[in-house]
Amino acid sequence: MNTLTRQTKPVRSTKPPSRLLQLLEGRAPLELGATVSMWPWLSLAAPRGDGHPVLVLPGLVASDLSTRVLRRYLRERGYQVHGWQQGRNLGLRKGVEQAMFARLDTLAQKHGQKVSLVGWSLGGLYARVLGKHRPDTVRSVITLGSPFAGSPRSTNAWRVYEWASGQKSDDPTAHERLRGRLTMPATSIYSRTDGIVAWPTSIDDVSATSENIEVVASHLGLGVNPAVLYAVADRLAQPEGAWKPFDRSGVRALIYPKPAAP
Repeated sequence: MNTLTRQTKPVRSTKPPSRLLQLLEGRAPLELGATVSMWPWLSLAAPRGDGHPVLVLPGLVASDLSTRVLRRYLRERGYQVHGWQQGRNLGLRKGVEQAMFARLDTLAQKHGQKVSLVGWSLGGLYARVLGKHRPDTVRSVITLGSPFAGSPRSTNAWRVYEWASGQKSDDPTAHERLRGRLTMPATSIYSRTDGIVAWPTSIDDVSATSENIEVVASHLGLGVNPAVLYAVADRLAQPEGAWKPFDRSGVRALIYPKPAAP
């Protein structure tokens, strides 16, 4: 399957996060603890979904185990939630892309509905590829700390990617295949304190169907952070065909900083 495409604007080139931000990634267990303690509130505060299917894609060298908390939360919100079922995400090795398309098509046929995609880090890049090439199958795309708008080496994980995938991180063919504009609603959730991905590379062009939501979180904690879980549930609950941007008015403004301009 050839999904090679061209960017219409250059990607952002920025330095990877600082050493200090890398060290702050150690707070991820605290974010998980906050979610556990706030679970009753999260279950009451976030809107329930309409039951449509959701496919969750893990980050680099992670598996479905890493998204277990997120998937459980969304399942309790009423969605038909599925993992990617490909073991560890070791990059775009042979057959991975084809397997993801097959997984998406199978879920759409099984449920008879469009599928929403939630991708963490590298999984978010995959989600954007699926959305781009299956616009009639994908309902919405939500990315968590995904560097879709940046240089391949604007992260502190590019060496790990090369080791895991056996590919060059700055291979233009591979990365052009991971990028592209979307026609369905798209939400990029990012953190300025991300210690793995340079946050400017996660900023999408704002439009009638695309937005950015800023949170205070580590990269490793994005999938278990209470503010992230609430935002994902809120976005998935948007009625199909009647999508509106995230409302950060009132008390939400204390939790969700004003997003950076593209």
